[in-house]
Amino acid sequence: MYLSSMIYFLVAAIGLFIIVKIFSWPIKVLIRLLINGALGALVLWGINYFGGSFNISVPINGVTSLIAGFLGIPGIIFLIIFNKF
Repeated sequence: MYLSSMIYFLVAAIGLFIIVKIFSWPIKVLIRLLINGALGALVLWGINYFGGSFNISVPINGVTSLIAGFLGIPGIIFLIIFNKF
């Protein structure tokens, strides 16, 4: 009787661990997406602030923020070039 209870407990613990891992992955992705988007918006704000004297501006919205956040410097250069044309 003691061994069967222990087996049930281990199976339940492993199942709970797997369920938590499955549902925590999208939360991690969402948090990373939000952080990258916020950093991208901050960088674009700096570009607009300091680039105003050089007639360089990039609109700040969700798409441009995520492009700048995920791609970094190449993404910002792409956005500036894309905005000029």
